[in-house]
Amino acid sequence: MTSVLLAESAPTMPRSSHLRAMLKAGAAVLILVAGMAFTTESRAEDTTVQGWNTTGNVTVADRFADVQASGIARLPDGRIVLSLPTSAQRHKGPVLATWTTGHLTPFPSVAAQGKIISPLGMTVDANGQLWLLDEGTKAGSKAKAKPALLHIDPQTNKIIRRYALTAPAVRDDSHVNDVRVDLTHGSAGTAFITDTSQTTHPALIVVNLASGQARRILADTVSVSPVPGFVMEADGRLGRYNAQHPTVPQGGVDGVALSKDSTKLYWSPLSSRRLYSAPTSVLADAGATEENLEAAVKDEGEVGIMDGMATAPDGSLYVTDIERHAIVRRAEDGSLSVVAQDARLIAPDSMAFDGESILLTVGQWARLPVFHDGKDKQQRPYILVRITPLQPVMQ
Repeated sequence: MTSVLLAESAPTMPRSSHLRAMLKAGAAVLILVAGMAFTTESRAEDTTVQGWNTTGNVTVADRFADVQASGIARLPDGRIVLSLPTSAQRHKGPVLATWTTGHLTPFPSVAAQGKIISPLGMTVDANGQLWLLDEGTKAGSKAKAKPALLHIDPQTNKIIRRYALTAPAVRDDSHVNDVRVDLTHGSAGTAFITDTSQTTHPALIVVNLASGQARRILADTVSVSPVPGFVMEADGRLGRYNAQHPTVPQGGVDGVALSKDSTKLYWSPLSSRRLYSAPTSVLADAGATEENLEAAVKDEGEVGIMDGMATAPDGSLYVTDIERHAIVRRAEDGSLSVVAQDARLIAPDSMAFDGESILLTVGQWARLPVFHDGKDKQQRPYILVRITPLQPVMQ
């Protein structure tokens, strides 16, 4: 509108005069732009994004030349267990190991390594028992996946039981991701598993640990599903959710956590910024209808794009934030604060509280060949980091 009004109100002039005037004006603009080009250098007094620089409480605990750790758990005796999955890329050495600086020791034993295919999420229950999800598939294998939940006793260093996850609880396109175990429901407890899905069918899986019966719940509902058209930043690269041609990590329900008293389960889809919850009493009830289950789900509001979640001793939730390359604390009243932020947190993955600090696995999943037309963009070594102190640094 403005350009039209200016054209209508401008006095008429001969064509040649009009052309000369335009050339003079253009020259003046070029001179002005050229002058500006010499004054755009960065200066100390220039403002910057508040708090983006490292918070200063992130240190590298260890570096791994060939293996990318994903899951992490701290056993009651202080040992740290790392899962080293093989579903995205194979590697030599153990797939599940205890970690000390510079060393990975096969866990629960050397012999047990042959019984675990690709371990991912894991958790320690209130009795100190370790529960491990096995994706059941290796990179490049054409064999049908055999996902399972494993119960491992850290005192005897033995696999106590393997719960095979089969149809209809899992589908051919399932991707079991993370797990939490609630000992307050069921005679032997109840496991809650996230199925992120390799395609477009995410769900929660509930396992009665006494009978081994597994149920698929909330399948394809809003609380477990990717947000249509969702855009996220991963490793400095923007990507829109695309089930057929992913350009960044994406999918349905991923991170999961139990409240301190096990009365509530929290979860969040990877391609989403929202946190959801539901009472464990409803989720664990085999007689609950899908209508009952959906009605019990609560939208807890936005948090960020998360992968891992951990419940702190004070009842707050610590969640990874992929876009901020950070760890965020969510207090019980829902307020959020940044605990740690560092450019080295390429894809913050899983956390374990270790005394007054957090140990965090850091992935490079966004750099895998699948997101770059077959080109591997990963940069070795992979890292494990420690975060301390844990006081929020930014509200």
